[in-house]
Amino acid sequence: MTESWNLILFVCEAVLYFALMTALLHLRHRIGLGVFLTALGVMHFVETYLAAVFYVSLPFGVVSPGSSVFFAGKLMMILMLYIQEDASTVRQPIYGLFLGNLVTLVIAQLLMLHQTVEPAPGQVADMGFLSDMGLLMLWGTTLLYIDALGIILLYERLGKFLPRWTILRFTLSGVVMLSFDQLGFFALLRHLYDAPAAVFWGGWKAKMAAAALYSGLFALYQFVFRGNGALHSRRPIGDVFSDLTFRERYEDLLARTGRDVLTGVYDRSRMEIEVPRLVREALRANTPISLVIVDVDHFKSINDRFGHLSGDDLLREIATALQEGIGGDDHLFRYGGEEFVILLPLAGHEEALERSGQVCRHISDRIRNMAGEAVTVSLGVATAPEDGGSFNALLAEADERLYKAKNAGRNRVVGRPAGNIS
Repeated sequence: MTESWNLILFVCEAVLYFALMTALLHLRHRIGLGVFLTALGVMHFVETYLAAVFYVSLPFGVVSPGSSVFFAGKLMMILMLYIQEDASTVRQPIYGLFLGNLVTLVIAQLLMLHQTVEPAPGQVADMGFLSDMGLLMLWGTTLLYIDALGIILLYERLGKFLPRWTILRFTLSGVVMLSFDQLGFFALLRHLYDAPAAVFWGGWKAKMAAAALYSGLFALYQFVFRGNGALHSRRPIGDVFSDLTFRERYEDLLARTGRDVLTGVYDRSRMEIEVPRLVREALRANTPISLVIVDVDHFKSINDRFGHLSGDDLLREIATALQEGIGGDDHLFRYGGEEFVILLPLAGHEEALERSGQVCRHISDRIRNMAGEAVTVSLGVATAPEDGGSFNALLAEADERLYKAKNAGRNRVVGRPAGNIS
């Protein structure tokens, strides 16, 4: 009976934690991301303390809610933050937690040099425990740093094999990294407190249960608020690691001119710098902004039939036509290969669909291949905030709709279901 009751409380704690943190994450554009990050930091001390001293009996073993519920939840929240925002944002709590706990450890060592007094009889400061807590927090945050990098990189890597299975990728990434974390954290508990093997197995089972529970809640969140985060990312895995680890790589991107050598339009690196900022500014100003992905139909066959040099010439023509088809406040980027991205500030969804339709017709009317055949494009359109609250979200949604446009016969625009233009 006690184990069953503890299990009910275990589930309630996980649901409450997820509900609170996702609410803060969902409201980040209204109340600021700092509230979410501060909440993560405050919970870190509690979870470390509980992981050291607070254990309960569950049907699958002896576990600590601090490790199995709150630490597991925080790691999954960091992945959610990455999915909702980007790598440059998610490194903030990772670095902040690590440096904050390093300071805690140093201060704990200084405090141990004090000659303490008893404020009341029998009320003695447990300096040994304070030192152990500092070490646990530092070790736990070191593991968190590795875990956070690992879970993001694994999520990205799985995207190459499961590009449209977001929930499965979320679950598998959590299972693998929480297993790794359990090994690392138990090693220190064993060293400090001679924790038995049952603590490891019970904690591992609890973290697996937590991963399954958080994944289910994440699936529910995606169903209710679908589009506020990126369903999948197409960035190379190396770029993600660089964003998280090497600031100078990011500064190097800022220093570039950001022009595509072949077409002369802005390149992908410039897009990944400029567009997230423009989307955030539009959301803060409560104004619409639309993103369009343009893909040249049957471009591979053009290269195969006429050669890559002819294909390059055709891409230059298309880039010129796209530039002619957009306004002075719009932005055009070469996304990669035969794909382009157009950003339309202040354009609502209907306007973006209409303007995309004009671009689609302009290309088919004007551009011809070497055999004199019309060249066509397919376009996917997404608009903030309805289709997403971040650049990654809009990109993912527009990509989904581009995929539908190509499946529907190409040479068309696809937006939200009620507003398609052929």
